[in-house]
Amino acid sequence: TQVVMEKFRIKDSDFELYDVGGQRSDRRKWIDCFDEITAVIFVAALSEYDQTLAEAKRSNRMIEALELFRSVCNNRAFNETSVLLFLNKRDIFAEKIMYSDIADQKPFHDYTGPTQNFEQGVLYFIKKFKSCLMDDELNDTFIHVTCATDTSNMSFVLDSASTIIKAQNLKKSGFLGMD
Repeated sequence: TQVVMEKFRIKDSDFELYDVGGQRSDRRKWIDCFDEITAVIFVAALSEYDQTLAEAKRSNRMIEALELFRSVCNNRAFNETSVLLFLNKRDIFAEKIMYSDIADQKPFHDYTGPTQNFEQGVLYFIKKFKSCLMDDELNDTFIHVTCATDTSNMSFVLDSASTIIKAQNLKKSGFLGMD
């Protein structure tokens, strides 16, 4: 895969989204996309907690996503950048936890929530992602549990992302008070 740029409009604001892919071999290509970015939208598939990478069969996909999230969020290039976390494929995750227990996966043996419980499973992975941060600046408004094929959900999520990005830009420019 390659870096793909999409332009779109949300409520009279133009956005450019760069999909930098997720495979290890694609990561070298990302550096050219980091100039003047306003926000990072990190997408991880909730449903991949029990799957391995295509290019490294011994590596768990969710662990790989967590490690990549840690490196992106704690990278100096993003010190002043909003990071939004989209935990995608909630529909597949909801189905999968009915037959694939989170705690049965070696990397997630510390999961103590009830089996087959969507909400507790999601909260567990949100905590895992939050634990990747050096600064606990990822508040819950920056985390969305999504299903990309649900157009009403994605419309809401993208509208929320737009609002967050605009508010962060106003804060940085001094038009809104700093926290």
